[in-house]
Amino acid sequence: MTQTLAPPVPIGKAAVGALGLLALSTGALESVVSPTIPLLERELDMSQSEGALLSIVLLITGALITPLAGKFGDRYGGKKVLIRLMAVVSVGGTVSALAPSLPVLLLGQVLQGAMVGALPLSFIVVRKHLPPAQSKVAIGVVSGLFVGGGMAGMLSAGPVAEQLSRHWMFALPTIAVIGATLLVDRLMPADPPGSSHDVGTDWPGLLLLSGMLTTLMLVLALAPEADSAPLMLVALVALLAVFVTGWVRVERRAASPMIDLRMLARPAMWKACVLTFIICLGTSMAVFLVPQLLDERGEGYGFGASATEIGIYLLPGAIAATLAGPLGGLGERRFGSRAVVNTGVVMMAFALLALAAVHTEIWHLVVAKALIALANGLCVTAMMTSTATSVDQNDTGIATSLLLVSRVLGYAVGGQLGGALLTAATPSGSETAAESAYVAGFVIAGVVTSLALFVPRTMHKGAKA
Repeated sequence: MTQTLAPPVPIGKAAVGALGLLALSTGALESVVSPTIPLLERELDMSQSEGALLSIVLLITGALITPLAGKFGDRYGGKKVLIRLMAVVSVGGTVSALAPSLPVLLLGQVLQGAMVGALPLSFIVVRKHLPPAQSKVAIGVVSGLFVGGGMAGMLSAGPVAEQLSRHWMFALPTIAVIGATLLVDRLMPADPPGSSHDVGTDWPGLLLLSGMLTTLMLVLALAPEADSAPLMLVALVALLAVFVTGWVRVERRAASPMIDLRMLARPAMWKACVLTFIICLGTSMAVFLVPQLLDERGEGYGFGASATEIGIYLLPGAIAATLAGPLGGLGERRFGSRAVVNTGVVMMAFALLALAAVHTEIWHLVVAKALIALANGLCVTAMMTSTATSVDQNDTGIATSLLLVSRVLGYAVGGQLGGALLTAATPSGSETAAESAYVAGFVIAGVVTSLALFVPRTMHKGAKA
């Protein structure tokens, strides 16, 4: 029996602004742990391995919940699922803010990881309530504010934790999330559900995907110390292969797969995922290495900057990341996704290779980091807007979820690779990594990013509005 649905209610700037505020606050809450891991290790008496676990648990949960949130949003309506998801995030932020110990903080981070699913749900809502041309700009605004919120969280977490307490660095963005969620609930009209809400959920696929991502993160965490536990690493790699094989088989046979491999097999889709992964890998290496180099106290390199000074030096990058979303949406609309992606890739590769060659002044790092942040925002936003507006409307959530999973994996791999390079180049008993490790990291990131140019060469230029 076919149900006739009422046409969606058009939305105005206030509703889009509420979604933008929600993206800004969730981005800030997502990023507060990364720059404060040393502080948390001291206050909670954590080992370095426990600190590594804390830094990746949100990514794992986010990668798991994102395709589920996108599928449920396509099925039941984006706003309905978004509000419930943000209720879980608000509880997680509150638990993290009040956490007296590491296990409780880990629980809070697991719940907070649901926030990554907010982006595809926002895209579903925007696309259902706006015409294609306006939806591209709105998606760009929301994406850019999420990136800008992440940078703001990284900048503010340290000073807030030092001046107030670690509890407030979670509490403040959580309060903002709650307020923005209430605004979205009030200003955003409900969107109609999709036509496939009677299809079951692929729970076996979700469990296998969770095992696969968890094992991948453990492999990345143990790789720098492979010499001390080679058998453990080999066993984890074998287990990862088992999970991947089982997951692919389950997804190919499922009536309603968690991640539709047929969609991933489309040239436009897998190329967008590959591009997103590569770009975010290069970005995350810079995000990790630049603050480390600012803090470094090596002979003839490094600047010994304090946490507050580092925050100030990274501020231009935060501004560039915030502007990149709207610019990427407008650029994709006018010139097509391929032109925007090529521009961003060239800009990022140039900045990374320039850093490898010249990093003797603070302004070298400031300018390069701003260019990298701008390039990353342009590329990711162009891929998001192009993908979100090119697939069938009922597939918007799952398609953008694939890109977000690629983003999460790219950031995790790039950050771990940067950490492994510095760890390998730090002599025993020393806290100073060799300058060659920074050079190697920037060169690797620049070369890998440059390879992304071969992917969009085979893509269509993209429709211009």
